[in-house]
Amino acid sequence: MAIQNLIIKIQKRNRSLVAFDEARVVRAILRAAESIGGFREDFQEEINGKIFEAYGTNDKIAAFLADAAVICLNSNPHHLITNFPPTIETIQDAVLQVLRSYGFQNTADVYECYRWGRHWLREGAITEAQFVGNGFPKKRMERILDWNRQRGCHTVAGLNEIVRNGKIKSLVDESLAAYEASLDEAAQKVMTRLNAGDHVRMMWVSGPSSSGKTTTTVKLTQRLEKQGLRFLMLSLDDYFWALVEHPSDWINDRNFETPEALDIQLLNRHLKALLDGRTIEKPVYSFKEGRRVSSKSVRLEKDQVLLLDCLHGFYPPITEGIDPSTQFRLYIETLNVLYEGDGSTKRLTKPTDIRLIRRMLRDLQHRNHSPLSTLLHWHYVRAGELFSIIPLMGMADYVVNGGLPFDLPVLKPFLLGPDGGSFPRPEELQQYHGFLDAQIRYNRVRKLLDSVEGLTKEQASSESVIPGDAVVREFIGGSTIKIPHNE
Repeated sequence: MAIQNLIIKIQKRNRSLVAFDEARVVRAILRAAESIGGFREDFQEEINGKIFEAYGTNDKIAAFLADAAVICLNSNPHHLITNFPPTIETIQDAVLQVLRSYGFQNTADVYECYRWGRHWLREGAITEAQFVGNGFPKKRMERILDWNRQRGCHTVAGLNEIVRNGKIKSLVDESLAAYEASLDEAAQKVMTRLNAGDHVRMMWVSGPSSSGKTTTTVKLTQRLEKQGLRFLMLSLDDYFWALVEHPSDWINDRNFETPEALDIQLLNRHLKALLDGRTIEKPVYSFKEGRRVSSKSVRLEKDQVLLLDCLHGFYPPITEGIDPSTQFRLYIETLNVLYEGDGSTKRLTKPTDIRLIRRMLRDLQHRNHSPLSTLLHWHYVRAGELFSIIPLMGMADYVVNGGLPFDLPVLKPFLLGPDGGSFPRPEELQQYHGFLDAQIRYNRVRKLLDSVEGLTKEQASSESVIPGDAVVREFIGGSTIKIPHNE
């Protein structure tokens, strides 16, 4: 469409001014969409159906979205001043605003992941080999999909047949065996490093929200303790800033999902001190009071490894000035790779939706937060992980998949059941109609859950079906592993 554009130049990161070329914006948007199979991955009739109807092809939709970004940029009069044009970062912010405003959520996510990956590459935090692009590890996903295909659970329809035919126990056992084998391999990686002479003093377990970090951490350390290793666990939750320092939004929600929610500078100083053999006064944080209430003396013994389970464990400022050879980094992801329905649409279910369902249940049981509040909060979760978690997963020494193919039928009865369940009702979302991110996720997750043949609560709760130490127990309850943040 024809638009008025008064922006002639842009400011590069080195502050030089160059001619503004909208075609580059179009290409960037188009590449992001095509990396996940095109804009159809974002199609929702009631949200952006008219855009698809009007423009049709990927090329034309990308051009429309780029035009909308240019309109946003032109609306700021400061951008029209000759020597103060928009920066590259400002343009990228506008593109993301447009993508999310028109409901192109998946395209926005891969655009943002790629953007921050390039940022960490420029900063020297990662190498080209560690750059993860759009955040979807294609080869790993293909291997998982092939594993699922061999067992007939690569589609929701196939998974449903397994449940209906009473074969879920066999799938559970095989899936957990594969997960346990990956932990064996991770433990062997640590021991190989130590046996090769590396002086590993820190072990990080990182990954996005509700990926199963705690269960994985416990299981991995149990294996390593049998090999003679001793650990000192440091809770990074104690480094949160006081609640009064976290601004709230208009629904009184706070963003605890950014690494800056932690006192990074104090944490970095304490890590260095511990590695130097000094005693630190670790803060003790009370979530009930929303502040640090005391401190505790902590010292790392010479034969101990410092263990840290943290969302943002790979965030470079946390370990600035610490020798990388002293660290082992484990990344846990949730790759539930299966196709929607019978697979005819060729659209994969979204791993982030599995994690959202998991967190809804965890927050309901252990945080006194409703599934609706978790849904409304999820945009903060995604922003944090697309900035400082997923783009940095290439730094991992080993990657464990905590997403298992039986998750959906096990999770469903705890949100949707004969009694109606705790999943939000459509009318509950009405007063938040401006939260488009929440609307999109609600529609997609509800449709996904409705398509799944769930177990009964009794089946899912039974240890004869789901062992007490399975990752999913972090979220549905009944875990035989102590989960500190669920206490």
